[in-house]
Amino acid sequence: LEGGRIILPFSILNSQFLICCLSSVFCLLTFAGCAGYNNTSLYPKDVATVYVEMFDNQSFRRGIEFELTDALAKRIEAQTPYKIVSNRDKADTVISGQIVRAKESVLTTERQIGRAMEKNIELRAVVSWKNLRTGELLMDNKTVSASASYSEWQSQSFAYGSTLAANSLAVRIVELMESKW
Repeated sequence: LEGGRIILPFSILNSQFLICCLSSVFCLLTFAGCAGYNNTSLYPKDVATVYVEMFDNQSFRRGIEFELTDALAKRIEAQTPYKIVSNRDKADTVISGQIVRAKESVLTTERQIGRAMEKNIELRAVVSWKNLRTGELLMDNKTVSASASYSEWQSQSFAYGSTLAANSLAVRIVELMESKW
């Protein structure tokens, strides 16, 4: 205290400058994480319509190709900006593929008689997606797998499990349709 005045180590001007600097650093650090953020569509913009070809089935399980094709068309309609068309000539792109594996395995068995209680179905497909306007392959023979389990003890059949697996496989295929970051 000198002459009735309080002497501080920092003047008011210096403390305001310090607060301003700290605020700037805080804002810089806060918004630095958003520097690479992009709010554009995850899907290619030059595509509006997709024709989904019936998948080929190389496995011994018949009917799975219908389930997968149907599930994929519904998933594309629900989760992407694309419309499914039934005429290949009116489509911008075509997605096709083949089921190369439909494997069923036992997860758990009953101890006394050895009967399967829970089973697993694994589906594997090779998928291609082609832009019909440019000829560019948007997805070139990508291998995609998905699995699902079911229990005959809960009155669930192979058809139930294969439908679950086909839906999971359709989700993964649609995820591959997204543009690269």
